[in-house]
Amino acid sequence: MGKVTAIAERTIEAPADKVRALVADYAETRPKLLTEHYRDYEVTEGGVGAGTKASWKLQATSKRVRDVAATVTEPSEGTIVETDANSSMVTTWTVREVPEGSLVRIETTWDGAGGIGGFFEKTFAPGGLKRIYEGVLGKLAEVV
Repeated sequence: MGKVTAIAERTIEAPADKVRALVADYAETRPKLLTEHYRDYEVTEGGVGAGTKASWKLQATSKRVRDVAATVTEPSEGTIVETDANSSMVTTWTVREVPEGSLVRIETTWDGAGGIGGFFEKTFAPGGLKRIYEGVLGKLAEVV
């Protein structure tokens, strides 16, 4: 069993403070960013930034659905961390200023399975999750 990591990033033509605020808004903005891979999205506590709790089902493949119960923290400016209570999955959103606007990076890590299943998970899951996140980042660019 080893760590599995999926990363997607995109430059958004908007100031970092505006993009940070949108990324941290789980009540109003986040539902607009979710692709068809997300179901049953619900904010259960808070709604903006640290202290927010939200849940959803992530349909990664036709057979693979993950129930996520995320708690949000903000360890530093421009960094939002979603920690899943149901698994080892941690998703970190980073928004930083770049000359073209803002660079938004989504990075998810989790403890992968062992054996042959773990090999396939480590080989294929990061690419699949990256494609899902690219869809989310595309919607973020539209919302901005």
